[in-house]
Amino acid sequence: MSVGEESVISSVMPAVELGQANSEFLSRPLKLLINGEWVEPASGQTFPVYDPACAHVVAEVGEGGEEDVDRAVRAARRALHGPWSDFTPAERALIVWRIGDLIEGRADQFGELESVDTGKPLIAAKAVDVALTVDQFRYMAGSATKVEGTTIPISVPYAPGAKFFAYTAREPVGVVGAIV
Repeated sequence: MSVGEESVISSVMPAVELGQANSEFLSRPLKLLINGEWVEPASGQTFPVYDPACAHVVAEVGEGGEEDVDRAVRAARRALHGPWSDFTPAERALIVWRIGDLIEGRADQFGELESVDTGKPLIAAKAVDVALTVDQFRYMAGSATKVEGTTIPISVPYAPGAKFFAYTAREPVGVVGAIV
């Protein structure tokens, strides 16, 4: 992007003025969140995040790689087969709902971050992206108590006229690792 293009973009969509909490958050190199802790990427590499509305660097972010994904997947498996598996579906639902509440409680902060990350106007980031995120957590919280199977009538050739059923149970298949 040339200097002329940058000034045109900046005049059309000025950068969001960040609140103190986000200014402090973005002022330091951002690590990876793995196993509930902020950790350095295995490679030690970072990359800049640009506000597309004005082309300014808003943060330096840890660059996750294969080793980091493996660490995150191992941690998620330990949680899935450890503490998370001990929770009842209702307890899981409450936890996921609470995440939505926490995001909603910081909607202004998340809106600012989403705006500088995507270049969207602040009002759109808050009213659309943040609100939809809260809604999705609450919707999925309801799903935690709705995991159920089905009963399927089946035929058995060696027992004509007999009534048999196959019972199914839905269960998690495991952990998925993705860099987005």
